[in-house]
Amino acid sequence: MAQRLLLRRFLASVISRKPSQGRWPHLTSRALQTPQYNPGGLTVTLNPARTIYTTRISLTTFNIQDGPDFQDRVVNSETPVVVDFHAQWCGPCKILGPRLEKMVAKQHGKVVMAKVDIDDHTDLAIEYEVSAVPTVLAMKNGDVVDKFVGIKDEDQLEAFLKKLIG
Repeated sequence: MAQRLLLRRFLASVISRKPSQGRWPHLTSRALQTPQYNPGGLTVTLNPARTIYTTRISLTTFNIQDGPDFQDRVVNSETPVVVDFHAQWCGPCKILGPRLEKMVAKQHGKVVMAKVDIDDHTDLAIEYEVSAVPTVLAMKNGDVVDKFVGIKDEDQLEAFLKKLIG
């Protein structure tokens, strides 16, 4: 009970804060209305201090959950897919991952990126002959059309993506 009360207070304080004006479009939600006590019942009025601020979500990058998810979102994809085989403990992966995500996002949906953690999905790593990380595959219509291992600079990544897109 105390945890629930603490969580409510925390959420109320976070939601009622206002970021700098003009930074995010805001939406007022009916779910964030303040109940007021009325002897004849409960009256709900809109609290203008509670506003939800939204940011854009990247739909170009996603994490693979399991084998069927890989089959559905990568192999059966009509859009070309860049598959990043990585590991949490891999230093070069931590450098390449964000760089690659940024380059894929610049393509505006012409290509998407799937991230595969080799520790969670060893079967996929074995199937696609991943012997070192980071390994990046370019897949089109379910077939591997290009591949590289290790870190690349932005110019090399751009050439890799242009070759995939055609």
